Amino acid sequence: MDIAGARIAVTGAAGGLGAAMVRTLAGRGAELVVSGRNRAALEALAAEVGAQVVVADLCDRSQVEYLASVVRTLDALVLNAGVGTDAAVSDVTSGEIDAVIDTNLRAPIQLTMPFVQHHLVTATPGSVVLIGSVAGVGTTPESRMYNATKFGLRGFALSLRQDLHGTPVAVTHVLPGFIRDAGMFVNAGTELPPGVRTRSPADVAAAVCRAIEGGPAEIFVAPAELRLGAILSGGMPAVSAAVLRRLGAGQRKAAARATPPD
Repeated sequence: MDIAGARIAVTGAAGGLGAAMVRTLAGRGAELVVSGRNRAALEALAAEVGAQVVVADLCDRSQVEYLASVVRTLDALVLNAGVGTDAAVSDVTSGEIDAVIDTNLRAPIQLTMPFVQHHLVTATPGSVVLIGSVAGVGTTPESRMYNATKFGLRGFALSLRQDLHGTPVAVTHVLPGFIRDAGMFVNAGTELPPGVRTRSPADVAAAVCRAIEGGPAEIFVAPAELRLGAILSGGMPAVSAAVLRRLGAGQRKAAARATPPD
């Protein structure tokens, strides 16, 4: 699919990572619908790139349904919105569980299905880009809900892609690793061990463009060693857990949660 002239929706557009996607797509000539919860940030971004704003809280099912009705006839969906900071095990509430599942898993599915159904009925090309994470391949401590929802999102994306084989609708799963300067990793203030490499918001935006244009099954946006580590973690979880304990991964995340960034 050509990005120039395509009508594309981006969720989570009020955040730094989503805004990077929006600016890149606008620079390629896309007509954009931007969605999120922060009206002021969305309207400022929309004024910059000439986008339509739809304010929606993905934990509110009626608002998700309304957003789905707005975006289902567009050419592409970039489902980027997500939450990623888990509470301590002793502090988890049912409301927090619901919020993570609704935002990271239920809403992307609820937005995807009417879009897919419309394009199947009309036999028109469509592209769904689901922004997951390497946390959907391998687990880390203090990330149980994030891991659970990102594993689920990956399963949904890859299975739906099989269902749509031979149709004009493409589904691509994008898996960022540690992204510097913007996004949940930066917002959480997690300190990485020495030598761990990161990628940039521009790298994720470039992957989104590749997904829309070519429709591959998956695109990792992570250094080779992080991708390999995630894959090995999925296949050898006990070994991976021992390595992460030795690196102090759980303590780093707990410390970041206790002392959020300014």
